Amino acid sequence: MNSEASYLKFVTLLLAFLQFTIILDFMVLSPLGAMLLDDLRISTSQFGLVVSAYAFSAGAAGLLTAGFADRFDRRKLLLFFYSGFLVGTLLCGVAPNYPMLLGARTITGLFGGVIGSISMAIVADLFALETRGRVMGVIQTAFAASQVLGIPIGLWLATRWGWHAPFLLIAAVGIAVGVVIAVYLRPVDKHLKEQTGHDPVAHLLRTVTTADYLRGFAATVFLATGGYMLMPFGSAFAVNNLGLRLDQLPTLYMLTGVFAIFAGPILGRVSDRIGKYRVFLIATLAGMALVAVYTRLGLTPFWEVAVLNVVLFFCVSGRMISASALNSGVPLPADRGAYMSISSSMQQLSGGVASAVAGLIVVQTESGKIEHYETLGYVVVCAMLATIVLMYSIDRLVRGRASPQSVGVASAARS
Repeated sequence: MNSEASYLKFVTLLLAFLQFTIILDFMVLSPLGAMLLDDLRISTSQFGLVVSAYAFSAGAAGLLTAGFADRFDRRKLLLFFYSGFLVGTLLCGVAPNYPMLLGARTITGLFGGVIGSISMAIVADLFALETRGRVMGVIQTAFAASQVLGIPIGLWLATRWGWHAPFLLIAAVGIAVGVVIAVYLRPVDKHLKEQTGHDPVAHLLRTVTTADYLRGFAATVFLATGGYMLMPFGSAFAVNNLGLRLDQLPTLYMLTGVFAIFAGPILGRVSDRIGKYRVFLIATLAGMALVAVYTRLGLTPFWEVAVLNVVLFFCVSGRMISASALNSGVPLPADRGAYMSISSSMQQLSGGVASAVAGLIVVQTESGKIEHYETLGYVVVCAMLATIVLMYSIDRLVRGRASPQSVGVASAARS
């Protein structure tokens, strides 16, 4: 028992560190935005396309792999896609111009976008729903760690050796993570015993047409819309509109991340104790108010920006942890891989659209100021409002799934 408990703790920490490299690869683009706009001489719409290229390719990969996601040992799938992700990241680190960077981000997305869904399927396979909140809370610290360690270090490297350096660092760290997965992670293949067919296309079609699953996919779309729109131009807005200096950005991200490291595990345990939807509702309502205020700010003292970022990221953590834990309870065990892949695809595609639309809405003037950022705030608030309704429906579904009779009915409905 103790040995098994220790192994599950190891898996949790391993997946958290794995997510750290994936998240950092994506998030580092935002603080590097101000450098890329100048160094590559690209427009805001072109930069938005660099961000969305990852999302679009990840979305396509999720759909293409969904039919096969439950047909293999999840450990082998994880190793395959993580290897491809590292190749794409390395190409970002040596890209000499905009077209090459765009192509490298596409390759990174094709492989990296599927890894999150595989990780979530592993969590759902190994951990009971009652404890997934705290597991998601620990994995969520990957976002915070990228703020505290990854992004400040990445920015420091970028200011000294150019924007390529952070990607090379991520690739180097990722190779070490891949070795640990290959050596120590056990096979995750119990779901293979529950497979009733071998046609991946049929498996995909059954998953995308199951009524209960459609609720989860819809919620994922609106969650991604609310999460992706503000991020690409966050650093440019902070520097050119709020009045922060470039050398203050690492401190801002570090302060935000330090608080978020503690917030993740705490919010995960609280969501298991008082209810995942309740935590999601509170965090979303608070986040809506903060977004409406933040996106309308002008020149602002650094300490005020830091406080707002800390509280906003706290709300983001609460939403992501509770939503991920709830969403993991939607699919039946035999469909987890396919459901998570499709959900990831929906997240990436809708996030890609959101990033591209954001690039069309905002405009950078000759002075560098970002205009119409508050318009993005209005769109994000509307998307967050929609998730409140959708996640309530999912909460009722998952609660109903808790009874053995409900599981039997759901299985019969699939058949």
